Amino acid sequence: MSKYCLDTSGFSNPLELIPEDIHETLWGKVKAVIQDGKIWCNTEILEEIHRINGGVAQCLKDHSHLLKKEIGDDAWPWRDYIDHNERMKVEHTAYISEHNGNRKMTVGLNDISIIAFAKALGLPLISMESPPAREPSAIKKRIPEVCKLEGVEHLTFNDFLRLEGIKS
Repeated sequence: MSKYCLDTSGFSNPLELIPEDIHETLWGKVKAVIQDGKIWCNTEILEEIHRINGGVAQCLKDHSHLLKKEIGDDAWPWRDYIDHNERMKVEHTAYISEHNGNRKMTVGLNDISIIAFAKALGLPLISMESPPAREPSAIKKRIPEVCKLEGVEHLTFNDFLRLEGIKS
């Protein structure tokens, strides 16, 4: 049973900072969560994951049948996902990078898509981004801010580790 939605950065960035060749035990426990089918992602994120290298990335690739949900599969609310995604692209267009000259430090269409996926499934979203310490911006919003606006719980990698009881 799935418990989390994954943005690529939720694992790719921690892999850079906490390399799996040094922290084998920690990443072995993360792989077990993946193998248990507790992580879901959408097609866009799965395509991004396929560009990551290493053992965790290979585990994600090997278990992509557990991660990815197909449009048209009535085992999940895919129509809600499409509705949320389309609505969010309109409502949040002011800070979607691709609609604003590829503005840095703001959400992209893939971010909107995975937030819509998490919202449709009612699951928290794991990403590497932290809520900003600054006042909210009218033109720049990142994943945690859009999650908050959409009522989606946002988790950092460390939040995920704590919830799963994973320690090095």
